Amino acid sequence: MNQPLLTKPALVKRALLVLATAAALGACAPASLPRNTGIYLLVDTSGTYNRQVKKAEQIVLYALSRLQPADSIAVARIDTGSFSEKNIIAKATFDDRPSAANQQKRAFASRVEQFIEQSVPAPYTDITGGLLQAIEFLREKNPGRKEILIFSDMKEDLAKGYVRNELPLDFKGFDVVALNVTKLRSDNFDPREYLSRLDAWRTRVEQGGGHWRVINDLDRLEGLL
Repeated sequence: MNQPLLTKPALVKRALLVLATAAALGACAPASLPRNTGIYLLVDTSGTYNRQVKKAEQIVLYALSRLQPADSIAVARIDTGSFSEKNIIAKATFDDRPSAANQQKRAFASRVEQFIEQSVPAPYTDITGGLLQAIEFLREKNPGRKEILIFSDMKEDLAKGYVRNELPLDFKGFDVVALNVTKLRSDNFDPREYLSRLDAWRTRVEQGGGHWRVINDLDRLEGLL
């Protein structure tokens, strides 16, 4: 049986109805998640570990070679009081234009190199404060992937009056990677100190909802980003 032909007003009405339905479905669909990456590198400058700081430049250069336009990176020092924007040595969100992004990367690398050349040992080690600052920075940037890199022996040593143990750390959505975790002199006498130190940090990160890794071989950074 032949279908009756629709009049022009009816065709227009139907077309508008289809468009309205498509728009409504689009509005209900979840917004696409960001796919960019944010990295926050904490560099321990306390005590004898300050001698290791030069190696941090290798990590920075590797990260810069892998990051893309719209990605973000920051490098900050760990010292006596690390929960401060003043501890951020360099930060950048890379431009969509490759030429501009390359200029940003060169300037960033230069600032980090200057910091390394001028770095002096800090008397105390506020790792928790640095982590709090890293979480705050990356949450503001809101990248699709959030990585906190900690270049440290992971031995926290707080100055009198600094409260850190009771502070909750929310690592949901974060990858936390400890890098170049050197062994202290006391660790040679009792290796359990080294193992328990790493285990305590792993527990703290995982209880906060994050993912924890340790990379000590800086020549094998391929899986870092």
